[in-house]
Order: sequence, then C-alpha cells, then structure tokens
Amino acid sequence: MTDRAVRVLLADDQELIRTALSMVMADLDDVEVVGEAATGGEAVRLTAQLAPDVVVMDIRMPEMDGIEATRRIAAAGSAARVVVLTTFDDDEYVHGALRAGASGFLVKDMALDDIIGAVRIVAAGDALIAPAVTRRLIQDFANRPEPARPRRELKGITDREREVLTLVGGGLSNTEIAAELCITVATAKTYLTRLFTKLDARDRVHLVIIAYETGLVSVG
Repeated sequence: MTDRAVRVLLADDQELIRTALSMVMADLDDVEVVGEAATGGEAVRLTAQLAPDVVVMDIRMPEMDGIEATRRIAAAGSAARVVVLTTFDDDEYVHGALRAGASGFLVKDMALDDIIGAVRIVAAGDALIAPAVTRRLIQDFANRPEPARPRRELKGITDREREVLTLVGGGLSNTEIAAELCITVATAKTYLTRLFTKLDARDRVHLVIIAYETGLVSVG
C-alpha cells in the first residue's frame, strides 16, 4: 500500500453496522469509506465500479450472500481484498467464505478499533482471523464433510517449504515459525512468498486451507 488512505466498501444489510463503521472510519486519516452496499449483488457491482482496497463483507445478506459475492469478486480478478465480518456461532458457512477468497474473518462483537486494525492489516497484503476464534474456525473448517474428491497433492515445494506450510496451518505467526525452525523472520517471510507463488495462494488464510486439504495438519 502507498501513503494514500485505504479505500473501503462496507457491505452489510444492517444499516446500524454500516453507520457505526462509517462514523468511526470518517475520523481516520488513513481509511476512507468509498461506498456502502446492503446486498451481496450490490457489493459485487460497487466493487467493480469503485475499486476499493478492502471490502468489509457480511455473509447473510439478501439477493446474494457474502460467500457468493466474495467468490465473484475474486473470480473477476479484482484487487480488492475481502474481510468477512459476521457472527461466528450463527454462521455455518464461514469456511465457504475463506475458500471463496476472503482474506480475513472477524466477528461483530470485536472492538471497533480491532476491526479497523484488521482492515489495515489486510489492506497491507496480509490475512487475519480474529484471534479469539482462530482455532475454532480451523477446526470447524476441517471437520465439515466435503463432496467426495481426492486429497490435494503438494507438488513443487521443498521440504523446508513443507515445514513452513505445516506451521502456518497450525496457526503460527512469522515470528513463531522463525523461532521453531531457527531461522530469521525475514527468511520465514521469504518462504511464505515462495509458497504463495508455487501454490497459487491468495494469502495466508488460503495457505491454512491448503495445509488442511493436503493432510499436513489435522485437528487435535
């Protein structure tokens, strides 16, 4: 990201949520709300028209849910990164949103400052899952039955890259990965960059999904 403000599109069918976030962001110098959408279809259309950096996306919306909207935004090749903002306990489709290309997952009972911080993190190119629900989210994702399909095979990565991917799947940060493998944080980041390229992964969340789909990491 450059020094310009992060351009944000708010997509939520609850006007109260959009208003609260918009009011908080209006007081920030580095974040700018460029549009609001009340439906998934509107979120897709406005993303194409306004080219935001980040879309804060609810899942349960009329016309088109947030999962399908996220999938269409990603499929269109948009540079916009999607942050899902929903209620984890009530939403059985969170893993679908991550597969669709979401770069973050947040819950609505998080502090507004934490939500704003997550928007900045995702805009900078990283991925983020609310710390309080990371393990639950991954377990929920891994335990859900999927249509019959062969386990994804890992090809073209080194043994060290496989180790890094395994640790990413376990929820470790770059600093923790560096400590575990006795390498520098910069080196850990280099391995992640290579994994993004070799595995065609959109971000860190996608790497976590790949780690589970290939059997490198399992629940428990």
